[in-house]
Amino acid sequence: MIYSIVAYGDPVLRKKAEDLAPDYDQLDKLIADMYETMYASHGVGLAAPQIGKPIRLFVIDTETVLKAMHDDADDDQAFAGEQGVKCAFINARILEMNGHEWEYNEGCLSIPTVREDVTRPDEITMEYLDEKLQSQRKTFTGFTGRVIQHEYDHIEGVLFTDHLKPLKKRLLKSKLDKISKGDVKVDYKMRFPLLKR
Repeated sequence: MIYSIVAYGDPVLRKKAEDLAPDYDQLDKLIADMYETMYASHGVGLAAPQIGKPIRLFVIDTETVLKAMHDDADDDQAFAGEQGVKCAFINARILEMNGHEWEYNEGCLSIPTVREDVTRPDEITMEYLDEKLQSQRKTFTGFTGRVIQHEYDHIEGVLFTDHLKPLKKRLLKSKLDKISKGDVKVDYKMRFPLLKR
C-alpha cells in the first residue's frame, strides 16, 4: 500500500514520536508499505511521521542511489566506495556524533521543491531494533550517515529546514506556506494540511 506523504505544516511532523511496542500490530506490513511509499516517491529514506504515524520508525535505502552514483562516471565521486544500507530503524537512539562537519544539499519528501545546504557531522553511532526486532548498535558515515540523521530528525519532530540560518528560513517562508496549502507540483501522493477543498 502506498501512503500519502504528509506535507510541511502538518502538526505530526513536529511531534516527538513514541516508541513502538514489540507487539505493534502488523509491523512487517507497515515496514513493507513504507518502503513501497518511499520508492513511489523517489526517496532514499522515509520516517513514520511523514505518513502521519507519530512512532519511532524509519526506513532507508542508500544502496540503490549509491550504486547509481558509482555507475554514472559523470557523477560526483564523493561517496566512491560506500556500499549503502537498506534497513528499518525501530526505536532508534543516537549514542554519539563524531567526525568533521560537512555540508550537503538536502531535500525532503514532505517539503517538495525545496533543497538547501545542511551541515551535519560525518559519523553517527546508533542503537536501534532492526525489522526482525534484533537489537543493533552500529556506526554510519558518509551519505548513509547523513540520510539516517535526516530521518532521525523526523522522529524527533525536527525538519531539515530547522538547521538553516534565520535569514534563509525567512526567505523560504512563503515557499513553505505554499507547500502547506498544496500549491506545489509533485508526482507522488501527498496530504496537505491547509489545502482548501
